[in-house]
Amino acid sequence: MEAREQPDAPWIEGSTRSAVSGSETRAFSLEDAMQTVSYCLVHRGGGSFGGPLKIALDATPLVLSSGGLQRYVAELSCALAREFPDDKYQLMSDQPFQTPPDCPPNLIQSRNETSRRWWLWGLRRALRDNGVQLFHGTNFEVPWLPPVPSVMTIHDLSPWRNPEWHPGPNRVRNRTPWLIRLHRASRILTVSEAVRREVIARFGVADELVRSVPLAASDRFRPLNVMEPRATPYFLYVGTLEPRKNIEALVDTWTATQAQTGAELILVGRTRSDFVPIPPRPGLIQVGEVPDEELPGLYSNALAFVYPTHYEGFGLPVLEAMQSGCPVITSRDPAVMEVSGGAALHAHGTAELAQAMIAVSETPELCQQLRTGGLRRAEDFSWRRTATETRALYSEALALSSAPGAAH
Repeated sequence: MEAREQPDAPWIEGSTRSAVSGSETRAFSLEDAMQTVSYCLVHRGGGSFGGPLKIALDATPLVLSSGGLQRYVAELSCALAREFPDDKYQLMSDQPFQTPPDCPPNLIQSRNETSRRWWLWGLRRALRDNGVQLFHGTNFEVPWLPPVPSVMTIHDLSPWRNPEWHPGPNRVRNRTPWLIRLHRASRILTVSEAVRREVIARFGVADELVRSVPLAASDRFRPLNVMEPRATPYFLYVGTLEPRKNIEALVDTWTATQAQTGAELILVGRTRSDFVPIPPRPGLIQVGEVPDEELPGLYSNALAFVYPTHYEGFGLPVLEAMQSGCPVITSRDPAVMEVSGGAALHAHGTAELAQAMIAVSETPELCQQLRTGGLRRAEDFSWRRTATETRALYSEALALSSAPGAAH
């Protein structure tokens, strides 16, 4: 692997300067010590205290055929294996799943375990049998009795914000708060600062125990020129069709503005069982799921990507669209605004959404401005960065578990 410039470790340098110069000082806390050890492990070579790590990740989201959860686990696990080739990464689940294609050999699939009490006993046994040093619960869960340190990803607080958005996941709604109260996760990972603040406020978690690590769009997303573009311009929605995404408002707004914009509306994505079907109407094209390879072309040639979501933990399709050179119209949700970084049009309510759709259809200069700003903003994200920051959190959790008096 190519040599990487070593980033500064400001908490180390700051403590040294204060001691020497006599300037304002603060106590060097246990948290400072954990960050120092984490920095040394990740950026100065070696894994857990001088050797490579063996990490297991919950692969259950890979059971899904598409969506943000599936993409998170697939992209993260492959990026970790690429960036840290001396480590061993193992995907584990009690359900059959598809291993991501074209991943390095140090990412392996555990045989599917069968256990009626997977999170209580089965996973605990699998971690011990495989010599795993740390477990990453990629979707709101870690073992009840963890034999090793663990990191838990909380993608958003939608199960608690509005039960109508998730009528089924009572297990997550009831279990995750208890896992947090019982300190079953050594560290909590969120995919945005917006959700990090929510987790701290709702569950009363200490600030230093929660880290935000942003997601990224796959390298496949880039501006493309389709050989035979559609004759009619179109607005595009990509994502799971579910109540939280506010698709009914999108369709109604598009219908009200269609005569002025002259655009069709294409809906792409898996339909969840609780989504109320949209009756057919002229110009509305519902294509369902499409192969990932087709998405960059759809984004690149759309008039705009429209995503009026009620609530997000990150909003990965927004970043995919920007990286593909597609103008973005989306809501004022805090996480989505964090991701867009001012490179999108943000609309609240159908009136503002209609104004944004009309403005994009009538103003080429605005479209070019949004394309340029979106491409520039997308450069701030990469799965390499996500993997590196996640790996640092693993090392921090391991360092914490080795501290005197620490318990898993």
